[in-house]
Amino acid sequence: MTIIGIGEDGLAGLSDASRKALDEAEVVFGGERHLALAGITDRGRAWPVPFDADIVLQCRGRPTVVLASGDPFWHGAGGTLVEKLQAREWIAHSAPSTFSLAAARLGWRLENVVCLGLHAAPFERLLPHLSRDARIICLVRDGRAASDLARWLTERGWGPSAMWTLSALGGPPESITQHRADSYAGDSGHTLVAVALEARGAQGLARSSGLPDALFVHDGQLTKRPVRALALSALSPRAGERLWDIGAGSGSISIEWALCGGTAIAVEARGERTANIRSNATSFGLSHRITVIEGEAPGILSDLAAPDAVFIGGGLDADMFDALWSRIAQGVRLVAHAVTLETEALLSDLHRRHGGELMRLEIAQAEPLGRYRSWKAARPIVQWSVIR
Repeated sequence: MTIIGIGEDGLAGLSDASRKALDEAEVVFGGERHLALAGITDRGRAWPVPFDADIVLQCRGRPTVVLASGDPFWHGAGGTLVEKLQAREWIAHSAPSTFSLAAARLGWRLENVVCLGLHAAPFERLLPHLSRDARIICLVRDGRAASDLARWLTERGWGPSAMWTLSALGGPPESITQHRADSYAGDSGHTLVAVALEARGAQGLARSSGLPDALFVHDGQLTKRPVRALALSALSPRAGERLWDIGAGSGSISIEWALCGGTAIAVEARGERTANIRSNATSFGLSHRITVIEGEAPGILSDLAAPDAVFIGGGLDADMFDALWSRIAQGVRLVAHAVTLETEALLSDLHRRHGGELMRLEIAQAEPLGRYRSWKAARPIVQWSVIR
């Protein structure tokens, strides 16, 4: 199988090796636009919608070409296909990606640009990346999607952002136009390939642990901001790691973990709370990084992918701990909170037996008291953190 990246200049932009593979192929897969650019007619098979790699893999062992836009391994079909192939079953010839072409036209350093595929993902994926003067290039489905994106940005305070629409990059009908997001009127006659943004207006999400409580939908079951910051410090999130968030409540710990580049499995027994977790994950643009499981721990944990860290916000008892401790691997970080005397006693005993760090957190906030102010103390929380 030969995977070929093709640009808007069609056959003229292909290497000799790519053209030779096309000439010898029995079947050529691609989008209708790709097939037209390559001049493929009778041997062409348009991509199945929705995309299904298995249909392509039915041609395994026969000379087959897959056409994709630009670099097939950057938001393209290449990665999906080769995951199911052996190393010697495929070869790839890439062309410049849409991101590279857009950066070249705008004079942007690509290493400083966030590149996203939004043609099949919600705009909320932008949220973790939006910050003042951030440069973002994103792929969108069409001109209507660009208009929707401009409206979405404006509704969230990013209306002053500079916005470029770039179509047919590298081909004869190439077009680049600049707008403000809040005055974008759309481009007639073009199927857009990319939108470039220079973010202006609002403030992005803070990158410190302990986001404001008001950002989360919850029913009161929320790890409050200062306690959450201490919990995340103990959990030590790292990009690419997986968290089990047991008794997740609103999912605030999972969300802040995922903002650090990891993935999370949020386990919650109550259906209305799992709905809140999903809502929060969506509003932060993290629904692709957070899996929500409705069920009771520890029984529900047996089929989950192994974690790098575990957080238990409440409800820990001896049976749950024993089941969990036997399930997790050496090196896994565990953080547990207690607000009741019974769970506090359990954490004290576990600290004695397994070591780690045991802390008692007492927090008070200033509140009005008549004409004056006074301290109002929250319930004390005991935190135990340990490495398995």
